[in-house]
Formats: sequence, structure tokens, C-alpha cells
Amino acid sequence: MSSPKFRDLSSGSKSLVIIELLLLVSAFFIVFYGNSFLNLITHSVIPSNILFVYAFVFALIIQLSSLALGLYNSKLRESYRGLIRRILMSVAIGFFIVSLINPFYTINSLPIELLASAALTSFFMLSIFRYFTLKLDVFGLNKRKVLVLGAGDRASIIEKRMRRGVDRQGFIMHGFIVMEGDANGIVNENKIELDGSLVNYALEHDIDEIVVASDERRNNLPVDELFACKIRGVEITEILDFIERETGQIAVNLIYPSWVIYSNGFASSNHLRNTLDWVFNAGIAFFLFLITWPVMLITAILIKLDEGIKAPVFYLQERVGLDGQAFDIYKFRSMRIDAEKNGAQMASENDDRTTKIGKFIRKYRVDELPQIYNVMRGDMGFVGPRPERPQFVQQLIKTIPYYNERHNVKPGLTGWAQLKYPYGSTEEDSLEKLKYDLYYIKHRSFMLDLLILIRTVEIVLFGKGR
Repeated sequence: MSSPKFRDLSSGSKSLVIIELLLLVSAFFIVFYGNSFLNLITHSVIPSNILFVYAFVFALIIQLSSLALGLYNSKLRESYRGLIRRILMSVAIGFFIVSLINPFYTINSLPIELLASAALTSFFMLSIFRYFTLKLDVFGLNKRKVLVLGAGDRASIIEKRMRRGVDRQGFIMHGFIVMEGDANGIVNENKIELDGSLVNYALEHDIDEIVVASDERRNNLPVDELFACKIRGVEITEILDFIERETGQIAVNLIYPSWVIYSNGFASSNHLRNTLDWVFNAGIAFFLFLITWPVMLITAILIKLDEGIKAPVFYLQERVGLDGQAFDIYKFRSMRIDAEKNGAQMASENDDRTTKIGKFIRKYRVDELPQIYNVMRGDMGFVGPRPERPQFVQQLIKTIPYYNERHNVKPGLTGWAQLKYPYGSTEEDSLEKLKYDLYYIKHRSFMLDLLILIRTVEIVLFGKGR
């Protein structure tokens, strides 16, 4: 990525430069006067006018490094983690250059510890500031202008799935180009009948990303034009990848074999994680048991009081786990004893088979606590797709494509689909949950697991159970 000159920057980038210049100068003065107050590092007395020059030079050098690393490029599309890496590098380079210049100040030179403290403070201040600018998109640096190649059924998924502004926080939809062979899919969005060159149109309208979503692809895609757009800095994205990135789910109904082959697939490749998986989960399960056993004891007593001393407290149910292996799941019984007298049924949000105590323990997920035993046994993990019953799995594998892929990882007490989608009792609900399950399997990581666990705790504490 080439480093732009200041005069070539957008107005948003220029505002960002000025604000961060003030932040860097402030960081320098905070460290200097903070040290003067605490007297941690001794140094010679420096006149205020010279100190201001030092602060300005310090800030300017770090900003030149930031400019060179693309941090003020209006077309920079980075995650927060990527921004942190760039900020760290720019501050490190700035600190190195300032350290080389510092001896030339002779008697007015600063201790290296003071410069290092100023650099560290600058890093934290810039990181916090960039976090809020990224989340709030204050300077318009985070939103991509998107052009969709196609206006048929495939493209209409974007219109249907991402109607609200909250669904489009990462991009601005410019329009949908009508392609030959497209069905009448797009209704309310801007449809474009393109007569001229796709390259010229993209450059004239400052398009950042083109999403390929045409219904008919065979001998229909303008490959040369897309290639020309690509080498001119316009990002080319397949609609499956676009939906996955923006919605946190995989559009199962759009998947085709070549996409699975060329993507990183759904099998876990983190061998260290797989090896330590049981140790990690069993350790947390034992710790959770030490905390929650009084809650489980009270729950058992309440079930007995509600339905009689002979009423069973626990409910064992066969579920499908890793690699399609069946196991018995343990739960507090939240439904009537005769809940399945007419055969297996999927649970729904307002299930009339639920007991009085069952409604409460399901709302706060207390009924799931006995599954700690399943985690200790290694049948389940804390995070993963919720295990389904064999009767339902056999049926869903036949009707929903790629449904069996969710068995590539251990099932979990909670999962991405449980956070993003409510209780479902239909095949359509199972399809929607599968989209989130496949996204989790494809992007499975410690940080994603941690996010899911934190969100689950929030749901339990505030009674947002689904």
C-alpha cells in the first residue's frame, strides 16, 4: 500500500491527523510533567519552549511513520487487531528515530526511559482513540462503498438479510448491476443498467468493493474487467464471503462445492487446541461445578416440591456429538413427564409442555447445568453447536445441505447460533441455525469462544434466555 502525501488525504483523514497530533503531544507532556510530579526519573531542567519543540518533533515523527504504514489512508480496510499492529509498528519506529536524534540535544537531551514511557503512553492513547473511531466510524474511514455485480435471486439475499442500517455498519450500498440471466430479485435497491466499462464506472464512483452475485456465471462474468478493477485497488469479493463477513453466518443455500474446496473448509486445523481441548473444558467444568452446586441442589428440591417426591429430577436424552457419535445428555427436567408421549418433538420458545419450574430454569439456562458432567466426560465442550437428537439429525441431513458438517467439532453447552437465533422448531429454523454453526466452525478460535461465553453470561444474568 503506497503512503499518501498529506495534501492527498481526504478531509476525514486530515481531521484524524490533527487530532492524533494533539494526542501525541499530550502523551509527551503527560509523561514529562507526571515524572516531574512523581520524580521517578532525574533529568536536567528543560525550558518550556524547548520542551514544546521536543513534543512536536516526537509527535511528528510518529505520525510520519503512521502515514508511511497507511494509517491515514481513507481506503484502509483493517480489523482492530490489524490497526493495533500498525500503531505498534509506527510508535516503535518513531521511538527508534527519536532515540537517535535525542543525543544531539546535548545538555537538554531526555533520559531514554522518559522517551520509552512517552512512546508507551502514545501507543495506548492511539489504540483507545482508534477503537472508538473504528466502532463509531467518526471519520468515514471504515465504511466501504460496495457495488454488487448482479440483481437476481443471489443478490437479493443482501437486500433481505441486510435491510437495516445496523446490518450495514461496515459498508455503504451503492447499487446492483443488472446482469444477463438474472431473475427479478432486487426490489427496493438501486438497480444499475451498465452500458459502458465496469472499470470506468467503479473508478468514477469511488467503489471500494465489488461483490460478485450474478445468478448465471457460466460465460457471463466480465473476468477481464474484474481483473482490471482488482489491480486498481478495488476489492473483489464472492457473495458467500461477503455475507459471511457482514452477518456472521454462512449462506448454506448458496454454497457450491468449489467454494468449500477453495475455502479453509470446516475441519479444525488447530492441533494444539484439539489436544488441550478436554483438559481446558474439564478444568472449567470442575470450577463451575464448585460454584453452581448450591443452585443445582435448590433446583432439584424445587422440582421435587413442584411435581412430587417421586418425580425424576434429571432428564437423559440421546444426542449426536463429534463425528456423528451418539451420547446421553444430562439436563434438569423442565417438561412434564409425558411431554413426548406422541413421539420426539423439537423444543419451541413458548412450549406448553414446560412445567412452572421448567419455565424459570430454561429462561436462566439452569436446566443446562447438569451437562457439566457431559463436559467432564468429554462428550461436549463449553462452546460449540448444540447437539440434536438422532431422529432429527437423520431427517435434517437429507433435507439441508452440509448439515452433517456441524459434527466436525464437539457440541457445546452454548454456541454462536444460540446467541444469534432464538428457539426454533421447524426445518427453516434448523437451516438458519446451521448458517451460524458453520460460521463458528470455520472461524473457531479462543477469542470467539471467549466472546460467546461472555455473551452467554450476560444472557443468563439478565434472563434473556432463548
